[in-house]
Amino acid sequence: MMTLNELKYLVALSELKHFGQAAEQCFVSQPTLSVAIKKLEEKLNVALFERRNQQIDLTPIGMHIVQRARKVLQEVSDIQAIAQNSQDPLQGEIRLGAIFTIAPYLLPVVIPELHQQAPKMPLYIEENFTASLRKQLIAGEIDAAVVAMPFTGTDLVTRPLYEEEFVVLAPYSHPVAQMASVSQEQLADETLLLLGEGHCVRDQIMQSCPAIQQSTAEKSAPMRSLTSGSSLETLKYMVASGMGLTILPSSAARLGQYNPNLIKVVPFAANPPTRTVALSWRATYTRPKAMELIASVIKHSHDT
Repeated sequence: MMTLNELKYLVALSELKHFGQAAEQCFVSQPTLSVAIKKLEEKLNVALFERRNQQIDLTPIGMHIVQRARKVLQEVSDIQAIAQNSQDPLQGEIRLGAIFTIAPYLLPVVIPELHQQAPKMPLYIEENFTASLRKQLIAGEIDAAVVAMPFTGTDLVTRPLYEEEFVVLAPYSHPVAQMASVSQEQLADETLLLLGEGHCVRDQIMQSCPAIQQSTAEKSAPMRSLTSGSSLETLKYMVASGMGLTILPSSAARLGQYNPNLIKVVPFAANPPTRTVALSWRATYTRPKAMELIASVIKHSHDT
């Protein structure tokens, strides 16, 4: 009969494709892991890996078995969580994901408050793109994710927490910086600096600003996109350098270390584009009270 340790070794080796690294991840010696994999193959009477020239790859049957092994390990983790939850749902680590454009601005406020309310519930943070967080959440690699709507996935619970407005950042010497507010139409022919493909903020801006989207598509407006980076802070530096304007979530628009004589934050005149920030977790997650607390703290941190 196969053991849970053998399944853990199998999954680790399938992901890392290196015996030494897999052994290190599982906190065992390389010979121990190698022997366990060989014994598992003998028990199942199949070859799980194809070994050639120091390279290892899963066989077709190995791929199927690894998929099932992941599910078994997740079920075991859920059983352990259920037992722990019966004692204290606010005890034990939480693996929390967040998209790049939310994590740096929200989590520094949320983490200390959560630690104060649940000191035995440490957070392990994973920053990533929306699509990657969805996959990790469904696979059980993280417990919850702070995302922007829309966000859907199989057997996921997604709770909207708050609306956040977008604002315009302009170089202080730019005409837009002298305005009390600016309309989408006034931005249509400006040089806009946006994040590259794959960032949900870019998509949200284009979808929420039809005048800009239409101008870009029909008039070939000189809109530039930042394709070499993934940071909203980089966009601020570019604005401060006079390279153009950008549109950011209001939480990311705080100037902080930036000289106020370099950048001006300008609100939209009417119907500003917004995004909805939400918390998502698996419907089968065994610590709903922990999710309720995290959602409450995130919402409160924005409201105040």
